[in-house]
Amino acid sequence: MPTVIEAQLRIPGGKNVNRRIRKSGKIPAVIYGPGKQPVVVSVDPGVVKTILHSESGRNTIFAISVDGSEQNNAMVKDYQLDPVHGDLIHTDFLEIAMDRLLVLTVNIETVGEPEGVKLDGGIMDIVTRSIEVECLPADIPESIKVDVTHLKINDYIRVKNLQTDAKVKILTDPEVVVVTIVPPIKEEVPVEAVVETAEPEVIKKGKTAEEGAEEEKPKGSKPESK
Repeated sequence: MPTVIEAQLRIPGGKNVNRRIRKSGKIPAVIYGPGKQPVVVSVDPGVVKTILHSESGRNTIFAISVDGSEQNNAMVKDYQLDPVHGDLIHTDFLEIAMDRLLVLTVNIETVGEPEGVKLDGGIMDIVTRSIEVECLPADIPESIKVDVTHLKINDYIRVKNLQTDAKVKILTDPEVVVVTIVPPIKEEVPVEAVVETAEPEVIKKGKTAEEGAEEEKPKGSKPESK
């Protein structure tokens, strides 16, 4: 039996109105639907958190009813958390039709321990953690599993290598890398600095005028006339 969210109509307002709604134990929300005007409501945040923390998370399909009206299938379109305390403070819902295709994001789930990690000490790098798909609401996968046990050092898996149900169409670029195994990080050995000893400079001491030495005059030179 799907989860049911009981919503109550509210009068649109600013921060003060929304603050009063939260003090009453509810949070403001908006319901969107194809061909419909958005409906502003208030809901129990506990039910929404249960949906978000489930295995299918935001891709969970549930029923929503406004003031006891007919229930409609819906999904969480977006939500907002308090930046300080992390509490859920606002959410948007999207009404869906079970016979209409949806475009949504699905998480990647790795299965197994890569050979390159287990035997060679490599590191598994999950490059892409989710991809975009198109399918009917009833065919939404909880996650897309990828077997990584055969991967060795420098091996990788691209989006085009993923296996999905025929009812699920992958929209993400097929060449995008999903997961790869990188070589282990080698510890750098500190290189001791080589101190070069400079050779002492040899200073040749020559005769200077101050030491009383006279410059040798060339032979044949005449004495200076007085």
